[in-house]
Amino acid sequence: MTKGVFKYLLYGVLSLLIIGLAACSGKKNKREINQLENKPVSEITDPNALFDGKTLNGWKVTEFGPQGPVYVSEGKIVLNYGDGCTGITWQKDFPKVNYEVSLEARKTSGNDFFCGITFPVNNDFCSLIVGGWGGPVVGLSCIDGLDASENETSVLKRFDKNVWYKINLKVTSEKIMAWIDDEKLVDFNYTDRELYIRPEVELSKPFGICSWITTAELKNIRLTELE
Repeated sequence: MTKGVFKYLLYGVLSLLIIGLAACSGKKNKREINQLENKPVSEITDPNALFDGKTLNGWKVTEFGPQGPVYVSEGKIVLNYGDGCTGITWQKDFPKVNYEVSLEARKTSGNDFFCGITFPVNNDFCSLIVGGWGGPVVGLSCIDGLDASENETSVLKRFDKNVWYKINLKVTSEKIMAWIDDEKLVDFNYTDRELYIRPEVELSKPFGICSWITTAELKNIRLTELE
């Protein structure tokens, strides 16, 4: 056998081996995908997720009275504007302190807050307002009798319609902190300060999300308990 013929035979064997390995790998990947698809949703979803992307399981549409329609569409919770607050309230256990909430939110119509998160702080409650008072105000309501437009947490930020904003809220034993698109906008030490919520969002306790005369959409809502 000449060297040239031997070389071609060797290339042919190697090619067959590569094709065989690829086929096995493809079968394995297909088998793994099928196994994943056949698993119960509870086994493949994020254990920290508060929204499964399909239903309002765990949530209740908040009966504010003048609220707009609330439903799930294409992986999003839609809060259609009404004559006041429209929102959802969490119905299961929720920590009082040492936790972080993250979500994505956007407004599609309206000119007021598209994400008002009411949350517990030990035995008190507070709200993070995103886009309030005509659209630009971010801050905590309420602190020592002052709402988010008046206290030291008030920040002005432009929010465009149909743009998703990533919102993070962290509550520790001393501080309330909030980020929007990784920019820290709230860093508040609440020690010896009076926290409470406006009466409009009383029904959002212990944890709820709402909008004010604004159609909003929410997705990727997660809760992480901190050590």
